[in-house]
Amino acid sequence: MQTAPSNAPNVPSDVLKHIGPREQLIIPLANGEPTAVLDAIEAAAAEDADRFDEVRVHQMHAIHDRPYLHGEFGTHLKHISYFLSHVTRQPFADGTIGLVPAHFSEVYSLMRMRAEDPLVIAAASPPDQHGYFSLGVSADYTSSFIGRGRFFLEVTDAMPRTFGRNQIHVSQVVGWCQSDRPLVEIMPTASGSTDRRIADLVAERIPDGATIQTGIGAIPNAIMTALTGHKDLGVHTELLSDGVVDLIESGVVTGVRKRLNRTKTVATFALGTHRLHNFLHENTAVELHAVRYVNDPRIIANERNFVSINATLTVDFLGQCASETIDGTYYSSSGGQNDFARGAMYSEGGQGFVVLHSTTSHGMSRIVPQLSVGDVVTTPKNTIDKIVTEWGVAELRGRSIRERTRELIAIAHPDHRESLTEKARLIGYL
Repeated sequence: MQTAPSNAPNVPSDVLKHIGPREQLIIPLANGEPTAVLDAIEAAAAEDADRFDEVRVHQMHAIHDRPYLHGEFGTHLKHISYFLSHVTRQPFADGTIGLVPAHFSEVYSLMRMRAEDPLVIAAASPPDQHGYFSLGVSADYTSSFIGRGRFFLEVTDAMPRTFGRNQIHVSQVVGWCQSDRPLVEIMPTASGSTDRRIADLVAERIPDGATIQTGIGAIPNAIMTALTGHKDLGVHTELLSDGVVDLIESGVVTGVRKRLNRTKTVATFALGTHRLHNFLHENTAVELHAVRYVNDPRIIANERNFVSINATLTVDFLGQCASETIDGTYYSSSGGQNDFARGAMYSEGGQGFVVLHSTTSHGMSRIVPQLSVGDVVTTPKNTIDKIVTEWGVAELRGRSIRERTRELIAIAHPDHRESLTEKARLIGYL
């Protein structure tokens, strides 16, 4: 039973009072991770791992490397991932963590399936004068547990106080502590000429007043820059990055033509630099909502002219996009790519862009006749709309397999077009 905490903060190790046998711990993604609390849990496990009886930690996209990720405590304390990061990629390959395939919009419901009475451990901003904490940069799946799970919070002054559906009152938590840990900065990736060419091809197809979703990385950053001449754009995106700040501050993003959350920039988590964190702090123009709302294709479809922009690693002649595996080896997971592709497909005037360089860093074509054995389809052929490389835009929606094949070969690197054509003939696509 949840008991009301004292208004005074606890220490991180007090979380151990709330962890019982087979406890299911829910941790926000990225900077939502409560580092001091997890340090205390691992310290207790290092002293006596037997005190934990098959405790499981559920999280997407961890950015802090930890001993338990590498099987340090066996089955006593184990990580279940819903999206691999640079930190969890090797542990997954080594078999020391689990990975649950999932659309980001459905992660909360999948966690609920595995955890009837979860303990949510999250980083938060200091409580305001009314006694409300903010989950700061990570509403994600965590905010949906407010009122549906026990919460233990780690407060840090570095966490911006954000608005939306991510506040929790002091009376709703079993405990909280304070730490002085900074948030990790993710610096913008520099965009090259290839990224800028792709960005121009996408930007020129986005009308004024559209509502957009894009991610983080060199191509998305270039697209943000390419949109500086647009007017009255809206933002409804899972990830808020520094590039969006530029568009808001310059007046390009106003949200006045949105149907939902008009005038508000909506996201489910933020990842970027301290500039982004400072911009978010007590900024009522930005709202962070639960991912089961933000990424729901049925919600996205309500916006007219919704534009989804996502990156992939490989595309085959059918238009299938393998965005989470490389040569059959898991690299990340589905995330929200398919959520937004479907939402854009159902939006009046919507467009779904999938972007990629035409070749790998080793000169291999990313446009292929067929995906490699073991490659996982993230955006399926029946949902795909437009594929963009630096060589052009392939319009695939409503096209036949032969038409798709011709469109994709036309945007492949010129060095590979002849061999791709020969292979297309061999498999009967041309």
